[in-house]
Amino acid sequence: MDLGISGRRAAVAAASKGLGFGAAAALVAEGVQVAMCSRNRAEIEAAAASLGDLAVPLVADVGTPDGAAGFVDAAGAALGGVDILVANAGGPPPGTFATVEGTGPYAEAFALNALSTIAMCQHAIPAMRAQGWGRVVAITSIAVRQPIATLILSNTARAGLTGFLKTVAREVASDGVTVNSLQPGLHATERMVGLYGDAATDPAGLGAGVPTGRIGAAADFGAFVAFLCSDAANYVTGCAIPVDGGADAALQ
Repeated sequence: MDLGISGRRAAVAAASKGLGFGAAAALVAEGVQVAMCSRNRAEIEAAAASLGDLAVPLVADVGTPDGAAGFVDAAGAALGGVDILVANAGGPPPGTFATVEGTGPYAEAFALNALSTIAMCQHAIPAMRAQGWGRVVAITSIAVRQPIATLILSNTARAGLTGFLKTVAREVASDGVTVNSLQPGLHATERMVGLYGDAATDPAGLGAGVPTGRIGAAADFGAFVAFLCSDAANYVTGCAIPVDGGADAALQ
């Protein structure tokens, strides 16, 4: 299926590995020019080199609003504009109501998982509206739909971001810009291994609780990102979509 996005220009944040890399790889496979970033120069240059000439490595810390905005601006300068934004950042540390002390950690989590994406949107969407075409896909978490007991910081920040994205989607839809978020469940990424150890990649571990019988791959996730960026998905906006192998049992 031709997604109709060959020649488009994308900024993919936090893309040296994991779901960000999966998204970048899927877009490159569709002929999209991709500016991809990481805080680590060696890692992002290696990741971009593995994807070929369409991938441009940039060094940026998208965990802060200023760093996130700077990444979008740098991507636009490198590519001549940004048609597609894949907003992504790492996750805050685990914690519960009892173990997280004060409001400082919540403010840090909100900066990392909400304000950073808000800043990226502020720097990318105006030009998309002006040209009459744009795609924003934010990577959040299944925790927005079904809070994870030990991740209160992530649960809180990503839920707030989801409200922002839904609001923006309704405001810019008539300008040809779609805004959606994807809620990954369990995927075999470095963060999952850090949180759950070997159980994160063992089919008899976490995979046993997923209806598909396995943990997702970054490539599975990336393929859906690419579809949401396609011309075929032009009527899909304002959605928060789980990509979790059927693990979420809620009706909506």
